[in-house]
Amino acid sequence: MTQIENVLYTGKTHTTGGRNGAARSSDGRLDIQLSPPGSAGAGTNPEQLLAAGWSACFIGAMGKAAHALNVGLPPDTSVDAEIDLGTTDGAYFIQARLNVSLPGLPPEVAQAVVAGAHQTCPYSKATRGNVDVSFTLV
Repeated sequence: MTQIENVLYTGKTHTTGGRNGAARSSDGRLDIQLSPPGSAGAGTNPEQLLAAGWSACFIGAMGKAAHALNVGLPPDTSVDAEIDLGTTDGAYFIQARLNVSLPGLPPEVAQAVVAGAHQTCPYSKATRGNVDVSFTLV
């Protein structure tokens, strides 16, 4: 396991009630109600939060990958992330699909940007070997 030498940021939250609770960040900028996926509850769920965080981080990683390839990341770059919660043999798992839009980049360049980002994105590193992940250029 790689140990961090220089901590750049620490996100801190306090969560109560699990999937039927609430979460608040230490700086107060995040203050949300939680509810189970598919329920009528007013809150979001951990899978949506993971999708938002991973896709935002992945766009940043694509910027670095594009820079390394000496290409510009299109200003209207986007990622539609889908996180599935499911079971296999009675145990819970997640899987992910990241649908990436890099308008204007040739497909082979876009594929190289996505591949480079998947190697450097901290979320991709954290899930590698543990979560089934697929990428689609849209």
